[in-house]
Amino acid sequence: MVRVVNGASAGSQGRRYAPGRPVSTAPIALKRVLLISVGVVLFLAISGLLARFLSTENAEREDDLMLIEAEAKGNANAMLDLLHGCRQTPSCVATVQANVHNPRLLRSGSVKILQLESNTAYSLTGATGKTRFAWTVIGKLPVVQCIEVRRTGNFLKGITVTLLSVSAPIPNEGDC
Repeated sequence: MVRVVNGASAGSQGRRYAPGRPVSTAPIALKRVLLISVGVVLFLAISGLLARFLSTENAEREDDLMLIEAEAKGNANAMLDLLHGCRQTPSCVATVQANVHNPRLLRSGSVKILQLESNTAYSLTGATGKTRFAWTVIGKLPVVQCIEVRRTGNFLKGITVTLLSVSAPIPNEGDC
């Protein structure tokens, strides 16, 4: 026997229902599933865009490191290949040639990044600026150089990193 209090059955927890009419929770459950699905899709889309955007910082770091490794080995051709348009600019070629013959920069061993400060970091759209790059090979004194970087694109389509030039060594506390 079902006890009725104030027109509602004891099992209905105080909700009033029309007698003899079945209660359906299907629309509520469907709405929940739909809202959760939309939330998951939005989360995945935003996460993908954010991962793409943040990976640009790694791309610049990798390109900068490849350039400095070529420089430390005295490989002017590899440096010129990494510097967009450098072969057509006499001052850029002269700087690369001076750097690969600079005894302070020629080093054997694994290049270690000490610090990287990019003026174009986390740009949502294209930007051009200098990156202050401090590096060393274990057992040697650190070197600080400036690398000019151009970023093109946007965070939706993707950002491309292009290295434009590298400087001669600057003082360790120097700014670009």
